[in-house]
Amino acid sequence: MDTYLSCFDAMADKAAAQVIAQYSTSFSLAVRTLPKPERTHIRNLYAVVRIADEIVDGTTSQANECPETALDLYEEQVLHAPAHRFHTDPVLHAWARTFRECRLSEDHVRAFFASMRADLTQTTFTKQQLDTYIYGSAEVIGLMCLDIFLRGRDTPHRRELEEGARALGSAFQKVNFLRDLGEDSRVLGRAYFNAPLDDDLKSTLTSQITDELDRAHNAIPLLPPAARGGVAAAEALFRELNARIAATPASELQTRRISVPNHLKVALTAKAFAKARKP
Repeated sequence: MDTYLSCFDAMADKAAAQVIAQYSTSFSLAVRTLPKPERTHIRNLYAVVRIADEIVDGTTSQANECPETALDLYEEQVLHAPAHRFHTDPVLHAWARTFRECRLSEDHVRAFFASMRADLTQTTFTKQQLDTYIYGSAEVIGLMCLDIFLRGRDTPHRRELEEGARALGSAFQKVNFLRDLGEDSRVLGRAYFNAPLDDDLKSTLTSQITDELDRAHNAIPLLPPAARGGVAAAEALFRELNARIAATPASELQTRRISVPNHLKVALTAKAFAKARKP
């Protein structure tokens, strides 16, 4: 009997779910619309990604620990975890099961950690470096989410879905760049864009984001039906964030983090979910 192991699995999944609840209201709301298997696996993936973000975004430094050493150790643990059925760390335990069951790619994990490492070593980025950074920090997350949605399924639309997943990940990352502009520059000393943000550059970026969201939106009907509502909800929430950023002067983004009121998040999520699930 595996009663003990099943109980531990459930505890680990709940622990991973607490991470997304703590750190992301928008994405957490969209994920809640997914059926339980997909919802659990996405939360398990997010927990590992969020902890890596915390390592490079100041948490380890405030704890008087070396972020480089912590990130190296965590990458090793994350890559090693799927080879074992039990882990004393609940998040790694949950992650390992998701990695195995959804057949995630080790190459995607390594690309993600490479981008996290860039946050520790780079303060400015050329366009090519930024493209590589966005691929590792966001596009591969979209690809891993797609693997979760498609687990055990064959589809003739894999290429179109991968393009949509990468576009959605890139859009999310660029929105977060603009939302976190002030903290990234003042606190972390990072400048992801190779020029100061003015209204012209902001307009270019928000237009790029709109185009990426449009491409992602067009791929949603190709997803398995159970996944469409959650992805559509996430796309709608970030589309609203992008619209609000586009309407905000660039100078204000240095001191103001754009957000969507909770009541509007709920309304947008419900509308997008219902529309995406229609036959």
